[in-house]
Amino acid sequence: MADEGNDTRQDATVDARLAAIVDSSFDAIISKDLNSIIKSWNQAAERMFGYSAEEAIGQSILMLIPDHLKGEEVEIISRVRSGDRVASYETTRRRKDGVLIAVSLTVSPIKNADGDIVGASKIARDISAIKESERRIRLLMREVNHRVKNQFAVILSMVRETSKRSSDPREFEELIRARIMALSRSHDLLVTSEWAGASLFDLIQEHLKPFGREGQILLSGPVLTLQSNAVQALGMAFHELGTNSSKYGALGSEGGRVEITWTIGAGTQVSSSARGAAASAEREFQLLWKEISTPPQGDRGDEISRPDDTRKGFGTVVLQRVAPQSLGGSAELERSPGYLSWRLSAPLAAIIVPQASAEAEDAAALGFGI
Repeated sequence: MADEGNDTRQDATVDARLAAIVDSSFDAIISKDLNSIIKSWNQAAERMFGYSAEEAIGQSILMLIPDHLKGEEVEIISRVRSGDRVASYETTRRRKDGVLIAVSLTVSPIKNADGDIVGASKIARDISAIKESERRIRLLMREVNHRVKNQFAVILSMVRETSKRSSDPREFEELIRARIMALSRSHDLLVTSEWAGASLFDLIQEHLKPFGREGQILLSGPVLTLQSNAVQALGMAFHELGTNSSKYGALGSEGGRVEITWTIGAGTQVSSSARGAAASAEREFQLLWKEISTPPQGDRGDEISRPDDTRKGFGTVVLQRVAPQSLGGSAELERSPGYLSWRLSAPLAAIIVPQASAEAEDAAALGFGI
């Protein structure tokens, strides 16, 4: 009799431990009979599906299954009756509030003391965060694929246009290397922000840094966050302008000066409630690159104030066609001995990221040197 009492107490202790493990599990653990009626429901099931144990126990498990997936339960019960353990699989279930969640399910038969199958134990794990992460990765990979193809197209265009205008292989190699490195600098800014955009100030600074003479450069304009397309288009333009200036203009002499200003042109007045992408679509982004230098004397005078490779055409193509057309705008290039200006106008909506449009309208003009 004493041994039976000890066995009973041991069994009770084991049952209590198992119950505590089930109740403290982070996974929803649910048991049901062969008619799909819920018999037990742990705290994780309450958190996952929104039903309390009192609400769930005694109800059909079908209340968790979306209509188009109810056939799954028929298949599960059939396999449980056969004594099969249902391997983990991913599916969708419905919470009390109607929200669908992605779950990973494992189902095993439950047997009574005689070894007969009387129900099933189901372990459910919420994998919504994993699925969302996978979705974002797929979107990112598609975006990366698109951007890589776009970069390839730009590079091929650079190679083609530069080769048309270069007779010296060394000059061709030098120009291509510099232009690809300029693309890389724009790309690095976007990667740093996880493709959320890049500051216009940072973009200018990054592209003019290789030429030095920071004290001769003045930037003035509101703080703007550029879209990725604008980063690439304007980055190419700043590289061509900076390269030209270092060879023939203000950044090639001690007394030269480069002023880069940008503004948001006046548009139709809108109420504060109508601000955002719609408002920015009615406004215009305007940028002016102006440089003044002392023209060298002698036989180099004919080359003064030409964008880099203008005599072969590629710099002019970028400034007058590629950059403005990429942004849906227009550009004007003026040059004379000791002077060069490039004026770009484009819809604000094509320049800045949508969520930054309201801030851009209110931003005060700031001036600083680099």
